[in-house]
Amino acid sequence: MLVRDPNSAKFLIIRFSSFGDVVQTLSVPSAIKETYPNAEIHWVTRKDMAPLLKNHPNIQRIWEFDRKAGLSGLIKLCLQMRKEGFTHIYDAHNNMRSRVISWILRPLGILGVGPKFIRRSIRRWKRLLLFKFRINTFEMPFNGQRDLLEPLQPWGISRKAPAAPQIFPSEESFQKAREVLGHYAGSVALAPSAAFFLKRWPKEYWQELILLCPDQRFVLLGGPEDSFIEDIKAAAPERVLNLAGKCSLQVSSSVVGLSAALISNDTGLLHVAEQLGQKTIALMGPAPFGFPSRPSTKILEIELKCRPCSKHGQGPCVNKFKYHQCLVDITPQQVAMELKQLLQRNQP
Repeated sequence: MLVRDPNSAKFLIIRFSSFGDVVQTLSVPSAIKETYPNAEIHWVTRKDMAPLLKNHPNIQRIWEFDRKAGLSGLIKLCLQMRKEGFTHIYDAHNNMRSRVISWILRPLGILGVGPKFIRRSIRRWKRLLLFKFRINTFEMPFNGQRDLLEPLQPWGISRKAPAAPQIFPSEESFQKAREVLGHYAGSVALAPSAAFFLKRWPKEYWQELILLCPDQRFVLLGGPEDSFIEDIKAAAPERVLNLAGKCSLQVSSSVVGLSAALISNDTGLLHVAEQLGQKTIALMGPAPFGFPSRPSTKILEIELKCRPCSKHGQGPCVNKFKYHQCLVDITPQQVAMELKQLLQRNQP
């Protein structure tokens, strides 16, 4: 039986990036609290990701690391954190920076001395089998949040994601979102971008989707580098608002929260919608590890022997018969039908 003292437990979560991974990891503090209700929870993350963690009721302190500070800055930050006396450390990132933190905070860890420690496995062997030899030994269906919570089971923490919401945009960011949206508040948000091209539903499909929904207004979200999104707006400029590159991550998250629903590629805003409990349609293509976790999300995917083909969707496409088939075969008509059903759900 697990022996624990919830009155003295002090946790540190290590997750620096990326946008989507940090957002998914936001379920971890609440899962910890379900088992250790009196625990104090800290989180160390990259400075530009820190605002995503703010206002979370189960995070007591956020430690911000500025990449410009380099290794010396990371060591200084670790020496400050050593004073906290953490009882549990969860390395949810598993990279060189997170290893530096664990080495400094528990220098005698190899001897079993110091805070209890769990490092999330990257499962390199399983990934090699999957992508190189097409042998899938992962638990199905893929589930991003389950994979982040499962390592904590030795501490008695459930691998089931806590109920939404698990992201809490500030009132200031909501107010800014209302200002940029204007009369587009309550529209359907679209996230047509993704880190890699093969994770993107074709641009022409987004245009056709807009034309298939003549009575619906849309808001487009993305980064400043996503110039192609302006072409999507051109399908119906009188009822499409392009906010790509015009909002911070926090304001974009608030825009999702103020929308009627989100349609998204496999990208960070998909996980924001999930953590808000927002109605969502997820267009899932070549990558396996960011799969949605909540019943509020409708997953659209094409079952193919070549899926998944790469861990991040970086490619190349290995389909010998039809390029990009995993997303090309999800039609605008299908998405339009799913959107109509989604918007009708729970309506009086």
